[in-house]
Amino acid sequence: MLEIKDLCKRYADKQALDHVSLTVGPGEIVGLFGENGAGKTTLMKCILSLIRYDSGSVTLDGAAITRANIGRFSFATCEHSFFPALSAQAHREFYEEHFETFLSRRFEGLMEFFGLPMDKPIRSFSTGQKNQFEVIMALSQGADYILMDEPFAGNDVFNREDFYKVLLGIMEPNETVILSTHLIEDVEPVLDEAVFLKNGRIFAHRSVDELRETEGMSVDAYFREVFKC
Repeated sequence: MLEIKDLCKRYADKQALDHVSLTVGPGEIVGLFGENGAGKTTLMKCILSLIRYDSGSVTLDGAAITRANIGRFSFATCEHSFFPALSAQAHREFYEEHFETFLSRRFEGLMEFFGLPMDKPIRSFSTGQKNQFEVIMALSQGADYILMDEPFAGNDVFNREDFYKVLLGIMEPNETVILSTHLIEDVEPVLDEAVFLKNGRIFAHRSVDELRETEGMSVDAYFREVFKC
């Protein structure tokens, strides 16, 4: 169980996170939505201890995030975190050496699904291919919590839609995905929960099924109503 309690983070004169509290259980796909500057990326980086937060806490199964448990997280970032000079095969060998949980068969299957070459340096990939490879590595690490920050910005719509269908098919019961995206319609069919951030605060946290059944609204429609766009 990932628990975030009263998390606060300030950048100079901007309150990026304002007493954010959120609990995410195993086996869920959670969408994190908000306008630019709402705090989505900051929240993910605080969870991963990539930046220091000012107050509050982040715990995984009751324990603080340290070197002892950080391997239970993986991160696909739009800023990219791979080694550009290495090939996909070299990345695979590196991850197999450093992560006992690395999922080689999943890696192979996703590389084939996206049609990515194994022997070329990642810097030779197109922007869309780099995004795809970033996601492949995050999903293949064998982490329990997979965080994705705008994973498919700029990718072909059909490619994205097909991938999300594949995602449902490969997820294990212990795996949780938290993803931030502006492409809500694409991801909505696979979501269990939707979290809406506004001005650094959680404006709403809704079950997707409940949203549809009790209010007759899609996640995208709810987002547009909340943010009047």
